[in-house]
Amino acid sequence: MHRISYTGVVDAHDTREPGLRERTRRAVRAEIGGAAMRLFLEQGFEATTMEQIAHEAGISRRSLFRYFGTKEDIVLGNLVESGLAVRDALEARPASEPPWEALRAALEALTLDPEYSPERTLKISKMLYGTPSLRAGHLEKRLRWQELLVPNIRMRLGAEAGDAPDPRAQAIVACALTCLDVAGEIWTRRNGEGDLGQLFDEAVAAVRG
Repeated sequence: MHRISYTGVVDAHDTREPGLRERTRRAVRAEIGGAAMRLFLEQGFEATTMEQIAHEAGISRRSLFRYFGTKEDIVLGNLVESGLAVRDALEARPASEPPWEALRAALEALTLDPEYSPERTLKISKMLYGTPSLRAGHLEKRLRWQELLVPNIRMRLGAEAGDAPDPRAQAIVACALTCLDVAGEIWTRRNGEGDLGQLFDEAVAAVRG
């Protein structure tokens, strides 16, 4: 259930079909991201320099900074795209499905990346939870996920588009994402032992109980 995608960075509020220039930019960013992740996982986040990333990607340091300002940007930027995948999966769930059940099913979209594997996920999770700057940025990006998911949960709770903000929808989404983070951290601290989905379900059960 828990992985980080490195396939490109998008604006969470822009649902337009990207033009050729934007598609090209995303492809370059994805290629740089892939090169950077190889280095991060091989030699560690702190030990990897922007110069090494540029060399690995086959571009100049100046060109690299046109796409990413920091190493943190490379790792965290694509969390927005992961959020879009969850939003799309949530919107595809039956309208009659209760909020918690719909969110649980939608979060399974995080395992659909062709590059997903428990081993790779564990390495990335250790890097995220073990690096303070990445951990802080990771939590900040999850706030963007709330913006993406709350409208659908509002609808499932019976709220109309013009109604006042609904604390129930905000609370459900925030709790679900917190449970996801807690499950991911526990799974990482256990060195990948156990089922991540079960840990998530246990966290949700504790909150709902």
